[in-house]
Amino acid sequence: MPAYDFDIGVIGGGAAGLTVAAGSARLGAKTLLIEKEPHLGGDCLHFGCVPSKTLIRSSRIYHQARNLETFGLPGVEVPPVDFKSIAARIQQVIGTIQKHDSVQRFCSLGARVEFGDPEFVDEHSIDLAGSRYSARTWVLATGSSPAVPDIPGLDRVPYLTNRDLFSLDSLPGSLIILGAGPVAAEMAQAFARLGSRVQVIQRSGQILSREDPDLAEAVQSRLVEEGVVFHLEAVIEEVRTAESGIEVAIQGKDKEQTIVQGDQLLVALGRVANCLDLKLERAGVAFTAKGIASDARMRSNQKHIYAAGDVTGTYLFTHAAGYEGGIVVSNAVFHLPRKADYTNLPWCTYTDPELASIGLNEKRAREQNLEYSLWSEDFAGNDRSLAEGQESGRIKMLLSQKGKPLGVQIFGPRAGELLSEWVAVFNGGVRLSTLAGAVHPYPTLAEINKGVVGRYMETRIFSEKVQKTLRFFFNFKGRACGKI
Repeated sequence: MPAYDFDIGVIGGGAAGLTVAAGSARLGAKTLLIEKEPHLGGDCLHFGCVPSKTLIRSSRIYHQARNLETFGLPGVEVPPVDFKSIAARIQQVIGTIQKHDSVQRFCSLGARVEFGDPEFVDEHSIDLAGSRYSARTWVLATGSSPAVPDIPGLDRVPYLTNRDLFSLDSLPGSLIILGAGPVAAEMAQAFARLGSRVQVIQRSGQILSREDPDLAEAVQSRLVEEGVVFHLEAVIEEVRTAESGIEVAIQGKDKEQTIVQGDQLLVALGRVANCLDLKLERAGVAFTAKGIASDARMRSNQKHIYAAGDVTGTYLFTHAAGYEGGIVVSNAVFHLPRKADYTNLPWCTYTDPELASIGLNEKRAREQNLEYSLWSEDFAGNDRSLAEGQESGRIKMLLSQKGKPLGVQIFGPRAGELLSEWVAVFNGGVRLSTLAGAVHPYPTLAEINKGVVGRYMETRIFSEKVQKTLRFFFNFKGRACGKI
């Protein structure tokens, strides 16, 4: 058997790579972790989930401060935002979390950490700044970067991506956002709340294209109420600089040209996998511009080389990357043939209200030609929601013809947290009758989960058939009051 420097080599220090490195090192495998950025933690910690949610929190508090009358409080004059202070808080939060992803911690677990840009030499070896390292097994967890499409003029104007959005020196007076996915929607609302004039340009006729149209429209309506302007079904013809800042020429569905102007331009048009600079062809690893294809065990076409996280180009979520990292550890360290299953993968868009989902929504159920029944409950009927002034939104539950949950979508306050109960239901095989019979503390937002199940259960418990059966056995006399 060939002698290798390491049992496992991990390229990429984000969610997937850190999961594999920590797991394999703690299990006794000699582990090498390589990261190209100066710090561990990946895009999520430094340029994605953590800074964006920190910014969203600041924008929400500022928005509430400007609308104190809504809560029966005296209005106050709120000064303009100093974005440098917000950016400083973002860095403070990142720094606190960074301690959990430090070189010292991973060294204490037994993993060796190196920084730089590795390139494969052959199927078991890489070159890192002139030094060669070999490993029996390699894990590619190099993540993704913002996609920058070939738009006329875009390469000649200054633009922002998620990598520089959270370290601006000042709040843009006006912001143009290309794209209307989760990142675009979240940032559109956040910057609008902080005081920017925001315009969003989207090629299709719906924002949040993965979601059901009715819930996507509900998110859009909220953002419009807060001042965001949307240009849907718009084709971008050109981007250019102007005296006013940046101009984007678009053509609408009416074929008329419109000029959208702003101080800053944010490109939020998806992600591309970070795999083109690894010299994967030398290792015999198949890849495309979309990423590295992997099987259910997270193996590439080279069975000793795994791919996990955004680099696969499939489920671009931090929690999916961590899950896939665990799949790799099971296969590469324990040698147990564990397969990834995304059936119950949840996700959340952190607008206010949030939009969270697990399982199938109506759009995907129709694509699969599945028959389903739809049950819903409005937050306007939830007492805690009313008390907090957050009555907008609803929960949707899709059931199969046999009454089995197919999916749940929640558009409402703290929807991502509320979805966790459904994560347990779907993954634990919990019966709907069990959820309906469970006691929830009052008043809580989580009662809406029980409420939507109760709606379904009512049709079975309080049916005419059940009434007739009870009358037969117990001689019940029926209604005491006529119908009103």
